This record gives sequence, C-alpha cells and structure tokens, in this order.
Amino acid sequence: MNSTSLYLQNMTELFGYTACRQLSQFILAIIFFHVSEYFLAVYIHGRTNVTMRSLLISKNYIVAMICSVLEYCLEITFFPGLKEYWWISNLGLAMVVIGEIIRKVAMITAGRAFTHLIKIHHEEHHTLVTHGIYQFMRHPGYCGFFIWSVGTQIMLLNPICTPAFAVVVWKFFAGRVPYEEFFLRRFFENEYDDYAQRVPSGIPFVK
Repeated sequence: MNSTSLYLQNMTELFGYTACRQLSQFILAIIFFHVSEYFLAVYIHGRTNVTMRSLLISKNYIVAMICSVLEYCLEITFFPGLKEYWWISNLGLAMVVIGEIIRKVAMITAGRAFTHLIKIHHEEHHTLVTHGIYQFMRHPGYCGFFIWSVGTQIMLLNPICTPAFAVVVWKFFAGRVPYEEFFLRRFFENEYDDYAQRVPSGIPFVK
C-alpha cells in the first residue's frame, strides 16, 4: 500500500469516528439547548407569551456557529492529530452538560421571573428571586450559557474559536449585566443592592 492510499485510509477512519462523534455531539448540543429553551419557556409563560425569539438564535449566533464548524473541518482535514486529544474534548462535553444544567435550573427556579428579554417595566409577577441557585450567583442563566458556549468549542478542540467565543460572549454579558441590573435596582431598590453585595454575578470579572 503506497503512502497516498495509507493517508486516504487514515483520513477515512478519522472522519468515520472522530469527526462523526465530535460533530454529532456539537449538533445534538445545539438542538437540545434551543429546543428545550423554547419548550421550557412555553411551559413557564404559556404559548401565547412566547415567540420564536425564545430560541435565542440571531444572525450573529448563526455566523459564529458556522465559523466554528468551518474551523473544525479545516483543522481535521489538514491537522487531524489536533482533534485526537480526547480528554480535552470530553472536558468540553462536560462543560456543555454543566452549562445546560445550570441554565435550565435557573429558568425553573425563577419561573415567571425568568424572561429572555430584559424587562424595563415592573410587572406584578416579577419578583426578586434569591433562593435555590440564585443564592450562589445573581445571573445563573448567563453563567450557564457562558459555560455551554465555550464548552462547545473545547469539545470540538477548536483553538481559534474557543478563546473567540469566550471573549465575545463575555463582552456581551459584561454589557448586558449592568444594563439589566439598572432596572432591577429601580424595581427592588435596597433589596437588590443588598442582594448584589452578597452574591457574585456568575460571570467572571463582572461585578
């Protein structure tokens, strides 16, 4: 068997297992995250109060996910050994599961107080949730998504998209948290100030 045939055989084996497993995990993680997000929102708020925006899919998000798949395909084609560090890939899979659990527990714990869009007007059912997972972080939903999104890239062993996702998602929440908490302080005043002093945000380096 010549070197070309051996290379093609190795690539076939690689794509037959490594790429199949890692890409399948990635696709299943995305499908489960967004579908469960939507149906859990429907369960909490009712079908008439939930729109497709509850799937949390934007143009920027789609572009980011496409870039991550492109990086993966290029690297597994030209640097296949890069995708064979299974202990790192499995660490990413664990992060995906942990992030998913944290976010869904946050949604269930907050109930109707959890919304995908920031509330700028106080509603009667909107209460300050400080029990359960909210005893340990003020924004567990954001924390869960942060861990989940970075975990998807570690799972794919993407050395470029992993830090890129971490920075972009962090910057998004670093801007969103102060904006959301501006209204929470208006709604709950000293009660929220006391809560914020006791409990961290849940996003690294965001007070």
